[in-house]
Amino acid sequence: MTAADLHRVCIAGASGRMGQMLVEAVRASGDCQLTGALDVATSPALGQDAAAFGGHASGVIITSDLTTGLLGSQYLIDFTRPEGTMAHMRECVKLGVNLVIGTTGFTPEQKDEIAKASSSIAIMMAPNMSVGVNVTMKLLEMAAKAMSTGYDIEIIEAHHRHKVDAPSGTALKMGEVIADALGRDLKECAVYAREGVTGERDPSSIGFATIRGGDIVGDHTVLFAGTGERIEITHKSSSRATYAQGSLRAVRFLAGRSSGLYDMFDVLGLR
Repeated sequence: MTAADLHRVCIAGASGRMGQMLVEAVRASGDCQLTGALDVATSPALGQDAAAFGGHASGVIITSDLTTGLLGSQYLIDFTRPEGTMAHMRECVKLGVNLVIGTTGFTPEQKDEIAKASSSIAIMMAPNMSVGVNVTMKLLEMAAKAMSTGYDIEIIEAHHRHKVDAPSGTALKMGEVIADALGRDLKECAVYAREGVTGERDPSSIGFATIRGGDIVGDHTVLFAGTGERIEITHKSSSRATYAQGSLRAVRFLAGRSSGLYDMFDVLGLR
């Protein structure tokens, strides 16, 4: 494969935990090239080589200047914060750079803006890039349809102490998949907190429970509790590497696409 055939990738949040994992995944791949690295203006990593954390030299310097960082890139992979991702997306639209979004916690208004931007560039957005998680989503869709009555549905998720949004974007997506399969609107049937005398459980509700602690990468369990039996569908992440590899699959999927809004079901052919 020649240099002209490589997918030219910029990484947002390049000095963070996920950013470093993405930099290493791109560096180790045979078909992607690191061409840009972005971070916030207050990052102590500004001016350093993006691969220096691993003892390597990529020739790509971490910058907070969006135009400089994106120059020469075909794709941006972004696992930052909603406000950062939105600013990055607007610059991607100006420069014609396709975007892979793993950020969670967007408002409905921000999601609308992302959808509008997808008419100008190709965007792959998913709350979880893990192949395993997305296969789990498909299993949940099948299970929900088969157990549409007589089963109470609860979603339990656990993440590290640094995660700032709850429930996780993955847990919410699981709820959406289940609600859609049941013909319900998650906004109307979700229960996010229980305390005190709550009364009997509404059988049409989908409950969420959130755990935060330590360095848990990400655990998700969906419980279908019926009379005399319960089914648990669980996915556990032990490394962020699975998110990085899924992101590179998304980059390859976007190759040759100039517009459109996609998710990991599109990438994995799970429609």
